[in-house]
Amino acid sequence: MREASARFAGQRAVVFGGAGFLGSHLCEALLNEGAQVVSVDNFLTGRPENHHHLLARPGFRFLEADLSEGVALEGRVDAVFNLASPASPIDYAQLPLETLKVGSQGTWNALELALRHRARFLQASTSEVYGDPLEHPQQEAYWGNVNPVGPRACYDEAKRFGEALCTSFSRVHGLPVRIARIFNTYGPRMRLDDGRVVPAFLSQAAAGRPLTVFGDGSQTRAFCYVDDLIEGLLRLSLSDAEGPVNLGHPGEIPLLTLAEAVGAVVGRPPTLRHLPLPEDDPRRRRPDITRARELLGWEPTVPLDEGLRAVWAWMQTLEGDPAAP
Repeated sequence: MREASARFAGQRAVVFGGAGFLGSHLCEALLNEGAQVVSVDNFLTGRPENHHHLLARPGFRFLEADLSEGVALEGRVDAVFNLASPASPIDYAQLPLETLKVGSQGTWNALELALRHRARFLQASTSEVYGDPLEHPQQEAYWGNVNPVGPRACYDEAKRFGEALCTSFSRVHGLPVRIARIFNTYGPRMRLDDGRVVPAFLSQAAAGRPLTVFGDGSQTRAFCYVDDLIEGLLRLSLSDAEGPVNLGHPGEIPLLTLAEAVGAVVGRPPTLRHLPLPEDDPRRRRPDITRARELLGWEPTVPLDEGLRAVWAWMQTLEGDPAAP
């Protein structure tokens, strides 16, 4: 974890989706930065244990509520972070309507809260707005290649609509809105069974099972460690950056290379099990982070092997068998 400063000292921040993987890390970082934090989650995909360690900290409050239905929140608000949404392919495949609702009505409710308090607003969007990109690497000006009726559409289009809604609120009401397009992020507190490749590979390797690779494994991703991503969100929230900003690691690797890196961390060469490539699964994904460098002075610093070791060490602290999923 980066050394804390006091950039949010005396401020009150609301984090929607605060019990999720990214949300819990964001809550912790904001507390370390001197903020009072209200975490809001309905535990649809978030988990209580993600911020059990925060409950006793001064300035932290948890509110169980569904953002899609509206949230009654008293007291002043200086900053709103909207991370409320299922985010893994397994989750939004099982919860398509909930994903669309929180991306639309939930985002509207979060924006209304920020508007009432004239608070800064940060929307956690995603690289999925680029779909299976025809432009590489992806710049923020690229409009994307998204199938609006495909199996990933509920998440892709919910996030695209969320960006349009945030932009309209900003134009109509003058609300200070920041949009982060988040690329593949990994770290402690990811659910081992949520279908994302880093926890899947690590839990399979821990059990001595073959790593499940979809397609031939040549498809690429760029993996950003969670501490780096959270630092980017904090800087973006405090910045004057208008329009979407890519936050992710610019180092693109094939999934076969990730499998080898996981094997090195676990201490045994990986074996692979190949399955058909899912429909609409992107072949290449890599952010152009020029805007983040120029506007935020931000870029990732944690190497992949170091980040994987941190996740592996966290898995060893879990009760029961970390390979059980």
